[in-house]
Amino acid sequence: MVGEMIFCAYNAITPKKSDYKMDKMISAPPFTEIGEDNPEILEVKTIVTTQIFQVESVKLKFSNGAIREFERLKMWEPGIVMIVPMLDAHTFLLAREYATGVNDYIVSFPKGRVEIGEDLLVAANRELQEEIGYAAKKLSYLCAMTNAPNYSPTQTHLILAQDLVPSRLPADEPEPLGIIPWKMNEIEKLLARKDFHEARAIAALFLAKEQMMKQL
Repeated sequence: MVGEMIFCAYNAITPKKSDYKMDKMISAPPFTEIGEDNPEILEVKTIVTTQIFQVESVKLKFSNGAIREFERLKMWEPGIVMIVPMLDAHTFLLAREYATGVNDYIVSFPKGRVEIGEDLLVAANRELQEEIGYAAKKLSYLCAMTNAPNYSPTQTHLILAQDLVPSRLPADEPEPLGIIPWKMNEIEKLLARKDFHEARAIAALFLAKEQMMKQL
């Protein structure tokens, strides 16, 4: 169904061949190979510091001699964890919370910052207990990903949580998060929701689904 929707959308926006006029067509430029070595970092300096963000200016020299200055968020080296909690083999739990960036409530998975020196799986279990009131007896590492690599090097570590048991730790959220159980065989309905749009949550969902299918 999703594939059909994508195909239909593609056909709707793609002009027919007859719509093109030969006199307006231009050949594509040849591919340009670039060096495999990273640009040389000439200078890194902090330009803005807030309660949770630190913005850096990075001056780079590329292999062709070009010098550019870019801005990025300073890396939080321990990273972030996002957890897909499985209530049973066919049901996962979602968290509904307010997201300041989009000024709206979104549906996603429990997530949070890994503290310095904290193990990733320990951090995942802590976030589960803080945000949705469950602990997991079984935790599996799925993968690491970046959200916006041009602006932030911080990695999000995706974790699958199984064998859940009720357990709650004090949370720092301004209000309790909503908890929504969802069936794995109804993913298309979830993707159709306007409040489920966080890219890393969508990636986590399909990785978790693949992992769970291997266990059946």
